[in-house]
Amino acid sequence: MRVDFYILDAGNAAERLHFACRLTEKAYGLDSRVHAHTSSPADAAKFDEMLWTFRQGSFIPHEIFAAGTAARAPVSIGSGNEHPDQGDLLVNLSDEAPAFAGKFARIAEIIGSDEASRAAGRERFKHYRELGIEPATHQIGA
Repeated sequence: MRVDFYILDAGNAAERLHFACRLTEKAYGLDSRVHAHTSSPADAAKFDEMLWTFRQGSFIPHEIFAAGTAARAPVSIGSGNEHPDQGDLLVNLSDEAPAFAGKFARIAEIIGSDEASRAAGRERFKHYRELGIEPATHQIGA
């Protein structure tokens, strides 16, 4: 499993979601199955809406994932413990590492510039290290 932390030099919640959209679009373009994990159904709905509007001319087939169903679209969005049985990339937009993270070959952690996001990111970084995974870190400029 590969874990990448993307540290935004300047990034509020909206900019963090925008970066997640760009990352999802790139992965989709490489034929990867992506699952975006959010903290709540409301956050999942926000990310769903943003995938439709973040860039003119962009089209990323996606769906809100429903428990007990198979993911039909190449990109799914969920919260809680609901997730597709398999996928290539997990984009974690939650403050915690989900228990099912090990089902994905890659995990992308996006860290905003505010202290709360940085503190939660440090905890997730420690969590992955405790699992024996050495995350890669990428500084993303403004």
